[in-house]
Amino acid sequence: MEIHDISKLELAIYFGLSIIINSFGNALTVALNLGSPLWTATCVNVSQTIHWSLGNIMVIWGALLITINTILIRKIDLKRIGKSIIFMVLFSYLVSWLSSILKHSLVMTMNLPMRILFDLFGICLVSLGVSMYQRVNWMLHPADDLMQIVRFKFFNGNSTKAMFAVYLPAIIIVAITFLISHQIVAINIGTIFGLLFQGPMIGICDRICFKRLKHHNLDH
Repeated sequence: MEIHDISKLELAIYFGLSIIINSFGNALTVALNLGSPLWTATCVNVSQTIHWSLGNIMVIWGALLITINTILIRKIDLKRIGKSIIFMVLFSYLVSWLSSILKHSLVMTMNLPMRILFDLFGICLVSLGVSMYQRVNWMLHPADDLMQIVRFKFFNGNSTKAMFAVYLPAIIIVAITFLISHQIVAINIGTIFGLLFQGPMIGICDRICFKRLKHHNLDH
């Protein structure tokens, strides 16, 4: 079924659910500190290095990505920028708030194997959330918008190749923070799992999860 057969109310439900799923998945990995998605882990490392709140760092990082996205699509789309800012602010502080709550939850008292499983589950939730709101495509986090642009502009829709391309700046920033602080946080087994499987998982979710959703508005 094509996207135009889905009502706006249904799309709104999918969109709201996708943000909740993605935010919770990211927050869970931050709280467990067993490996977050690389974008989130980058912000955590910068936050720890310069001692600013995670929410503020995620907003600043998002603003930088908005600038990069604008350059890549070669036009100043004020509507698109405005939507990215709204998404970025809501998502950033939601992740920060949820992670602070989850740090005091029962999941933190579980044994290491169980906490690893929950961390990997968090990565899977992130993949599902990203797949959902990339397909709805009303508004995206700047990081996901970057992947969307690169995925369809340079890699013919291949999510795995796009993921590795857009993660390179994040890897460089983490390396810089390590040279300054001599420590790395939020990068662990979950991050490796995400690097290896998040791109393919997004592609799988595109095909098997909420099949009524199709990619649209790909005017990049």
